[in-house]
Amino acid sequence: METIRNWLLPALLATGQIAWLWPGAGLAGEEVPGAAALVAVLGALVAETAALSRRRRTPVRALAWSLGALLVGQAAWPDGYFGVGAPVALYSVAVRCPVPVTVRAVAASVGVEWLLSLVHVGVRPALASEWVLGALLYVVCAGLGEGRRQWLKGRSLATRLLAGAEEARRRAGDTERRRLARELHDVSAHHLTSVVITADAARRLGDSRPELASEALSFAERTGTETLTALQRLVGLLRDVERPDPPPMTARIEELIAGFGRLGRPIDAVLPDDLAGPAAEAVHGIVREALTNALRHAPGAAAHVSVLRGEGVLELSVDNASPRGSAPDGIDGVDGLGSGRGVAGMRERAAAVGGELTAGPAPGGGWRVRATLPDATGPWGPPEGAGRRDVLREQRLADPALVFTATLLPLVFALVTAEEWTGASLRAAVPGLLVVTVLLTAHAVPLLWRRRAPWPALLGVLATSWLWPAAVAAAALPSRVSEFFAGGALAELLAVYAVAVYGRGASRTWPAWGAAAVSLSGALVATAGADGELSGEGSMWPAVVLMFVPLAVVLAAVFAGLWGAGLAVRRRRLRILAWDDFALAGALWHAERAADAERHRLAAKLRDAVLHPTAALVEQARQGRLEEVAAKARSALAAMRDLLHSLGESEEGAGPGLAPAPTVADLDTLCRTVRAAGRDVSLRGLPEAARDLPPAVALSAYRIVEAALGAGDRGPARVTLRRRRDTLRVTVSGVPLAVTGPVAERLKVRVGTGTGHIALEQAGVVRVLLSTRAPGPTPAQEEASPPSPA
Repeated sequence: METIRNWLLPALLATGQIAWLWPGAGLAGEEVPGAAALVAVLGALVAETAALSRRRRTPVRALAWSLGALLVGQAAWPDGYFGVGAPVALYSVAVRCPVPVTVRAVAASVGVEWLLSLVHVGVRPALASEWVLGALLYVVCAGLGEGRRQWLKGRSLATRLLAGAEEARRRAGDTERRRLARELHDVSAHHLTSVVITADAARRLGDSRPELASEALSFAERTGTETLTALQRLVGLLRDVERPDPPPMTARIEELIAGFGRLGRPIDAVLPDDLAGPAAEAVHGIVREALTNALRHAPGAAAHVSVLRGEGVLELSVDNASPRGSAPDGIDGVDGLGSGRGVAGMRERAAAVGGELTAGPAPGGGWRVRATLPDATGPWGPPEGAGRRDVLREQRLADPALVFTATLLPLVFALVTAEEWTGASLRAAVPGLLVVTVLLTAHAVPLLWRRRAPWPALLGVLATSWLWPAAVAAAALPSRVSEFFAGGALAELLAVYAVAVYGRGASRTWPAWGAAAVSLSGALVATAGADGELSGEGSMWPAVVLMFVPLAVVLAAVFAGLWGAGLAVRRRRLRILAWDDFALAGALWHAERAADAERHRLAAKLRDAVLHPTAALVEQARQGRLEEVAAKARSALAAMRDLLHSLGESEEGAGPGLAPAPTVADLDTLCRTVRAAGRDVSLRGLPEAARDLPPAVALSAYRIVEAALGAGDRGPARVTLRRRRDTLRVTVSGVPLAVTGPVAERLKVRVGTGTGHIALEQAGVVRVLLSTRAPGPTPAQEEASPPSPA
């Protein structure tokens, strides 16, 4: 299908050129080129056709070859070689290349066209009209291509948003599990670790300092109650869809740091007074995790917490010195109770708000955590109006191209008949041409605002049209000026169309076509009167009425038809945008529903796994049983770690209690399921292709086939798997809906996350090449490993 699209238009253009070469030129009485010229024309035609066939892949190169073919063809047969390939190639450049490249392409094309005109016409008045027509042709093609590029850009953005929403819907459960893992680790890990440390210290020093037992029991009861409250709040948040706005965080962070200070370590902190929002929440979680790691791995060492506000960012640093000697006996076992997600959890929390985090040994010893987080509440922000400037830049070629067209197209008629309507030499015609050019330019300039302010643009066009009769009367322009001004009606047509497309619907834009018809008819009649074309022996008013009424009726019909066409285009675009919004909202709604269901399930799991052991710890502390307190604290920490590990597993390796991840071997079951639904699907390549595949590759291949078959097609499909040394080739044919739109975006994202390549053919074929080499540890795997001592 893609090959047909690439070759169809060039083949049609070549066929038309050959038909004119023989027998068209001979039948029309035109001169047929000789043998040498014929060879040159055919060579130029072949080069142009081949270049146009690649206009979508290499548009600039296609334009260069087309311009070269135009030079050769026009040199060999000036009156018979069309050279339509150059405007077509320029349109492709405008569609697929940025504006600076398009501007340079327009300049090159116009330069070649002007050179040919100079050679063929010579230096005489007709050269001006040739130059204007040549520039007009290429500028219009570039403007149309730029408009198409903007439309495709908007469609691509909508497709990416929908693909992201669909991916969010699919991964909503995993996202909630990861969020719960972070929250659970934050609210319980450092509290329970503190209970274990104090209880073990009281047991170890019980003979020499018996008063520590009561202090440890009191601390365990107080800390356990705080943990219980935090867990209950977390369960409530999981079950409550409507979450309150985050409160100011500075006081909470200071309270958190003070709590760690009460455990016997010196901590100093520097914090702003107005921390709030998602970045402040991330600061709270990172500080809590960093100080918990320091308590676990460097007991008694001093720590420093600093949060500094820069230009739009928060710079967080948590430093702790080296531990003072080895850990006391009875405390070294605490390391084994960590979840193994300390550094990984901090990085995830920073990444969740768009920041970055690094952790590692400090230069002078100890451990250092650094994070840079975007601060939406700070005083810095992007310059005012920057977004509007970016939007305006997007239309910096299409609208000027329309202004250029509306100015030069009517001017061409004046240039063609310059000697006739001046009745004098070219030197005498120049002042009149300058006045006409100024009037046409002023008449077309309001079109620059047709998108942002369609009504003011229309009113500006109508107002400047009345400058014409005033200029004719004041400057005494020669006769027949009104005929040339009639060509300026293109500006009115474009303005009425813009009101219909960019206005606020039919009920508010219907007066546009009537106002344009009345104003333009009046301006034309007034210009004819100022020219003297309506003067006669009798009164001029009957002639004015006889000219104005039929002219107004005809123009009203034309403007009304154009206004209706603009409304149809507007409705079509609104339907497309409404469908995009509906699909995006539906995907987000389903994602939220899936997340809600996962939150309720996780809330029940959290109560059973962590909440109940923590409540038992508080009860044992109230009864004064220090041994049981230590045992319950360790048990709660172990349960928390198991829950974190089960929640932290992704689909690439399902953990306990989760369904196993599908593999290539499960494609047979998938195809049988699709066939049971009434679709003809064949599968080739199993089981040979599934042997000894890395888990990530096996999962990716399954997901790719699953997404392609689930795109919505109903026709027959074929899935083929092939192993070639270190690669797995996956081919899915018969899936035209999978090569465009959201499904194509998801496939690209899936393949792009690994070492693979994907090709999407318009014929409905998805070809994927996946590497089966054993990869090294991924960043996610490295983060999931136990953190280094802090």
